[in-house]
Amino acid sequence: MTVEVTPGQQHESTRFESVVQAVRIPQPQGRPRWRPKRLAGDKGYSYPRIRTWLRKHGIEAVIPQRDDQRARHRGRPLKFNREAYRQRNVVERCIGWLKENRRVATRFEKLATNYLGMIKLAMIRRYLTEFPNRA
Repeated sequence: MTVEVTPGQQHESTRFESVVQAVRIPQPQGRPRWRPKRLAGDKGYSYPRIRTWLRKHGIEAVIPQRDDQRARHRGRPLKFNREAYRQRNVVERCIGWLKENRRVATRFEKLATNYLGMIKLAMIRRYLTEFPNRA
């Protein structure tokens, strides 16, 4: 997977395209597909720009509409796969686990490169704890 660090005042959705393009997911059978079939996000990712990008790349958007968008939306309601959205908890748990690492949660490192290094170090530590025989 991939990580990008943004300034604290910048919303993470501004880096959406670059993060998704950096992830490569090989498929075992048939023609390789390097992008996911569907992508889940919370209401903070409910932007026309993001939905259009996903549609262009053949990725199903599993993103609920924000309340203000639902009130202004005309035409057919947007499709929303509730079952797939429930699987998003895996990512939320991973972020919760990352926040248990004090240096990551408090952003003790002030330089972006150092902070990114701490995130990667925490992920390596997690991997080695979960899969000790693969190291």
